[in-house]
Formats: sequence, C-alpha cells, structure tokens
Amino acid sequence: MNLLKIFFVFGLTLLLTSCQSERSKDQNLTREIQFKKDTLLKFTQNKDTLTTVFEIELAKSDYEKETGLMHRKEMESNQGMLFIYETERSRSSFYMKNTYIPLDLIYLDKNLQIVNFNLNTTPLSEELIPSEIPSVYVLELKAGLVDELSLKRGDKMILY
Repeated sequence: MNLLKIFFVFGLTLLLTSCQSERSKDQNLTREIQFKKDTLLKFTQNKDTLTTVFEIELAKSDYEKETGLMHRKEMESNQGMLFIYETERSRSSFYMKNTYIPLDLIYLDKNLQIVNFNLNTTPLSEELIPSEIPSVYVLELKAGLVDELSLKRGDKMILY
C-alpha cells in the first residue's frame, strides 16, 4: 500500500510539473513592449512653431516613471516619452538601466519651457543623470534630436 502511495504522489508531481512547463511555453517572455501614443507634441522657438510632430507616450504613474523606456529595442524618430511630476524640483533619478536606445533628456518647467538638457545618454548605464534645475516635465527623445531641431533653453513645448 505504501508503494502505491509513493507511485501516486510521484505521478501527481510529474503531471503538475509537466503542465506548468507547457504553460510556460505558451507565454512569450521576450514580447516587445509596444509604443503607446497618448498625445502629440510640437516645439516653439520664439514665436515660430516647428513642423516636426512627435507622438508621445505619457509616464504618469510611479510604475510608468520607474520603467520609462526600459526593455525597448527601438523607437521611431518622431516618438518620445514624457514624464509628468506633481512638483517642480531638481531631478536626479534618471538612469539608463535596461534602456537600449540612446536618448536626449529635455527638462521643462511648469510653463512647458525648456530649462535644461542631458544629451546622448549612454544605453544600459546605471549612472544617475542629474539635472539641478527644477522641472515638472522630462521628455525623452532619440539621441541627436535636440541638436537636429536646434532646441535651446527657453524654447517651449506644446501638447495637443
């Protein structure tokens, strides 16, 4: 009778283990994160509006801010992510851990005016990227776009 119990427990364990591995096979753990267009954005310089329109994914929740563009292997030149914070203060919490795309970080104040930049960040780096100038928004675009658009402090962002 004890031998029968041992075979039963062994068989049940084997059955449960095989079902679990079949379920794991069905899950695609390498699925790419899809870009989500939440809003559109343009820049103004002096009184001129630049023609480039960006599709922007918003990072509002704590989780969205913590993960940002992590684990993404590509992003179109007209796409970006906008981090929205409650208060205007210096930002020292940005880093490129698990971020494969070099980025330009654009810091904006409560009036949507550019106050600072960190350009051409190093992918996969865990080094903190500080900005001592207070900001409410941080925009991440593909590296090189700030120079390409000739953006400078004082230019503004328009969301629509």
